[in-house]
Amino acid sequence: MSEETKSLNFIEHIIEEDLTNGMSKDTLRFRFPPEPNGYLHIGHTKAIGISFGLGEKYNAPVNLRFDDTNPTKEEQEYVDAIKHDIAWLGYQWANECYSSDYFQQLYDWTIELIKEGKAYVDSQSSEEMAKQKGTPTEVGTNSPYRSRSIEENLDLFQRMKNGEFEAGTHVLRAKIDMEDPNMLMRDPIMYRIMYAHHHRTADEWCIYPMYDWTHGESDYIEQISHSLCSLEFKPHRKLYNWFRDHVFEYSKDQYPLQPKQREFARLNLSYTIMSKRKLLKLVEGKIVSGWDDPRMPTISGLRRRGYTPAAIRKFVETVGVAKRENVIDVSLLEFCIREDLNKTANRVMAVLNPVKLVIMNYPEGREEWLEAENNPEDANAGSHKVPFSRELYIEREDFKEEAGSKFFRLTLGKEVRLKNAYIIKGENVVKDADGNITEIHCTYDTDSLSGSGTEASLRKVKGTLHWVSIAHAVQAEVRVYDRLFSDEAPGSHKDKDFMDFINPNSLNVVNAFVEPFLKEAAIGDRFQFQRLGYFSVDKDTTDEKLIFNKTVGLRDTWAKQKPKVQQNQPKQIHKQHQRTPIEEIKQLGKKYTNLPEAKQQIAKEKIQKLAANVAYEDLEPLFATAAKKTGTRIAAMITLGIMLKNGQKRNASIDEFIEKALNDKNELLVSEAHLA
Repeated sequence: MSEETKSLNFIEHIIEEDLTNGMSKDTLRFRFPPEPNGYLHIGHTKAIGISFGLGEKYNAPVNLRFDDTNPTKEEQEYVDAIKHDIAWLGYQWANECYSSDYFQQLYDWTIELIKEGKAYVDSQSSEEMAKQKGTPTEVGTNSPYRSRSIEENLDLFQRMKNGEFEAGTHVLRAKIDMEDPNMLMRDPIMYRIMYAHHHRTADEWCIYPMYDWTHGESDYIEQISHSLCSLEFKPHRKLYNWFRDHVFEYSKDQYPLQPKQREFARLNLSYTIMSKRKLLKLVEGKIVSGWDDPRMPTISGLRRRGYTPAAIRKFVETVGVAKRENVIDVSLLEFCIREDLNKTANRVMAVLNPVKLVIMNYPEGREEWLEAENNPEDANAGSHKVPFSRELYIEREDFKEEAGSKFFRLTLGKEVRLKNAYIIKGENVVKDADGNITEIHCTYDTDSLSGSGTEASLRKVKGTLHWVSIAHAVQAEVRVYDRLFSDEAPGSHKDKDFMDFINPNSLNVVNAFVEPFLKEAAIGDRFQFQRLGYFSVDKDTTDEKLIFNKTVGLRDTWAKQKPKVQQNQPKQIHKQHQRTPIEEIKQLGKKYTNLPEAKQQIAKEKIQKLAANVAYEDLEPLFATAAKKTGTRIAAMITLGIMLKNGQKRNASIDEFIEKALNDKNELLVSEAHLA
């Protein structure tokens, strides 16, 4: 089996098999068919990515079709938002279609079904129909109106269309089999009376086709070759085919291709709600500011929060296409945006919880404009100037009067470096009447300017702080967002409402100070606030007021706390590495493949011990290690094996890392992957 064949997902295998069996590549056509009753969310990105991805792979057209069959819940606002979201993700559709454009064709086909005795008008109440439909273990019973004559059914259906009856008095049902084990086949409703203004057809119709009748026949009209949908529609496939096979007999000369429905697992995300109905409840209940609230899992909310199309597409690609339902850890999505912004976002300085710092030996009235690198990950990103002066703001939590040996920020009597600037030493503090620190006084080493090339500037200190010059600081509102739900699966509790799990701390608004470089920032621009995280300029920003949204922190703060070192662990382990455990593991990995077998075993045991003190978010970046760095990947796999044994849950990123390792040429890596 070739590498290309092995890499195909199951949908691509189906398409390749169809092409092998005679289907012309020219007849391939796909579609993405949203209902315009809400904004698209992150779950939809998988369906979007699959359909448009297939279009790109096979150079086949992909339609954007709105299945607009329920005018009471659909709005033009949703249509416009969906189009905007898909275009923003970077996809282009071949045709913009609407199921409402096919209402007349659907009606004409319905008349043919009635004439053949395949559909009838039922005048029972909805309660009566539900009762006689039976249960999954008990067959249904026929409606008393099932034996109406063709002439009576045609007359009643025409009068339904003409608006002669009140809503709820009649429906049209397909006549299939009330004893079918699949309850969807027990005479499903095809049309209901509904006096509602439609966003496209206005008041032309007062009967509207049901989704199951409309959806498949819209595929047929558009000659979609492969109708792809999520797993919850698998029971609908039998009905999809029943309708398709009947209309094919009426229109096979005009529409020769019969679509095939195939299902894939939907995208479920932890700490997230994927129901548009529930998301609408959040909007209507003012829990959030709207569909594009940065806490919402909608594409528009993610965009406003600072997510990029590249990060979302990478996330969908990493998750892959599966046949079984699973829940993806939201940390994978956050990892993807961190990876993208790390490469693309300019570094700036902002202080969110300020305390005044005075450099006592820096001349009053003096200012310097220092060079700050925009992005160390991008050699072409350039640099910008940052003003420096005697009085600065630093983060309040970056200072302690007294601190232990593991506190590497500013304290009295110790030195730290100010980012892009000088080394300073804490001298004393000024407090108010309540004992709160109002000023920190320090001195600076005049020869320690970062990058100056002097011996003092090259001197190593353990801590580096970000800062903002008070005289040049720009005030900004920073909206610090966290996950909207505190529960991993807020919609899965039978005895509790998902609203019970709203995180009360999902939004914290702070007044911050940022460097003047950000005065020119435009809405949507993304930055890394050094040491704090990634932030995006919000659409509420004005010429008078800068507003930033926190996209994501520099690391996953929701991850499990690092396990404490056991009391009986040998003390030499602590002395052995001044570096962090993950750095020590990386060092061991660099040499791993060059060691003799006996020393490899010793290195492996060291890695396994160090693994107990490594958090998952520190390990995950090593999954992307270059293929030539086999030793580092082996070390990462050994560490992962310990984590999995200690209860770390598997996710898509872990599965992908293991899968790649299993297919690697290095036998040691393959062996460790099998053990994991």
